[in-house]
Amino acid sequence: MKGGGRGAVPDERWDVVRILVVGSGGVGDAVARIAARRRFFERLVVADVDLARAQRTVDAANEHDVVGGRFVAAVVDASDPSAVEALVREHGATHVLNAVDPRFVMPIFEGVRAAGADYLDMAMSLSRPHAERPYELPGVKLGDAQLAAHDDWAGNGRLALVGIGVEPGLSDVFARYAADHLFESIDELGVRDGANLVVRGDDGEPIFAPSFSIWTTIEECLNPPVIWSADRAEAGTGLEDGWFTVAPFHEPEVFRFPDPIGDVECVHVEHEEVLLMPRWVDARKVTFKYGLGEEFIGVLRTLHTLGLDRTDPVTVRGVQVSPRDVVAACLPDPATIGPRMSGATCAGLLVTGTGKDGAPREVYLHHVVDNAWSMAEYGAQCVVWQTAVNPVVALELLASGVWSGKGVLGPEAFDAVPFLELLAGPTPQGHGSPWGLEERQVG
Repeated sequence: MKGGGRGAVPDERWDVVRILVVGSGGVGDAVARIAARRRFFERLVVADVDLARAQRTVDAANEHDVVGGRFVAAVVDASDPSAVEALVREHGATHVLNAVDPRFVMPIFEGVRAAGADYLDMAMSLSRPHAERPYELPGVKLGDAQLAAHDDWAGNGRLALVGIGVEPGLSDVFARYAADHLFESIDELGVRDGANLVVRGDDGEPIFAPSFSIWTTIEECLNPPVIWSADRAEAGTGLEDGWFTVAPFHEPEVFRFPDPIGDVECVHVEHEEVLLMPRWVDARKVTFKYGLGEEFIGVLRTLHTLGLDRTDPVTVRGVQVSPRDVVAACLPDPATIGPRMSGATCAGLLVTGTGKDGAPREVYLHHVVDNAWSMAEYGAQCVVWQTAVNPVVALELLASGVWSGKGVLGPEAFDAVPFLELLAGPTPQGHGSPWGLEERQVG
């Protein structure tokens, strides 16, 4: 069954919206390409530490700008809150989208707060494992630093919409939709992500080339995965006692993804959905599993064994370098591998529980993007396109007033229906990217 309903577009009565996108890597570049086809904003500034890279993104977006002349390039040091604040003020940005690695979340978050704009991101502030029991208890959790600032943002009448990529993001929207429209009670919200992507080298043979930021992938795959349990929360003092951790690559399972992907082995990975969903959606359990594959897991284990996943600098011939930054520099830029990639990627949420009719129910809500389609239509490989389209949808809903809020909120805090309709609706009203709802056999 296909979702998306009427494919309605928000009422075109927008306030003046000026967007600052921090970062013009794969996702930031795709955001600009997607936004070029939408009319809800007056200006979009693409800022990067490398001005030439930002300008390449702006040039690509301007070629397809349905209004004309709305894209501007700028330079910014994303690690400096004052530089972010100054850029927001210089361009009168009303909304800032953070499209860089999560290590820069807090400087950008603080700079935007100081400037008085609204903030969006696709990955949240970093976690820190428990010092003594890392595979049992969480230490500092993903997003803790941001969520702690909720009252400050709300008091200033500003919104920080966190985790609004694809995962987290669309998966969280699916959770809200399932709770409101499909289930009377939910046993488990299980995010399951998989793909059948292949990247080939110049000789036509497959090569190791991650389709997303390797810095972020290392962070989320080698940190202790987190799980949420209502049983633990109820046995303790409430919500915070529901989270616990396990060892990396815990509890492998073979999950059947929609065609053309098929069966992929998935393992537990640390991810923001598990920290967000229990705050706004009632469920007995929340998990995240990622289809990494045997080769990818082997590479990650080797990087960890060699200490190449470390972020703290080491001295090499008198120069301070981060081992993880070296790994990232040695691999192909995810923004450049699209022409050599084939296959499709799937993001989705498996929901089990009791349906509205009182009977047991299990559904997989999912969104599949084929790389050949995204490259042909947008010049962006499928993983970054699938991530980028969701904040653009959210920005349009915020601009139209269909979504509104104050404080630090996740996607689950908003009505899912207009989001899913805008995503799936036929172009030019919507984005022409349908999502699916697959009934599965219970048990």
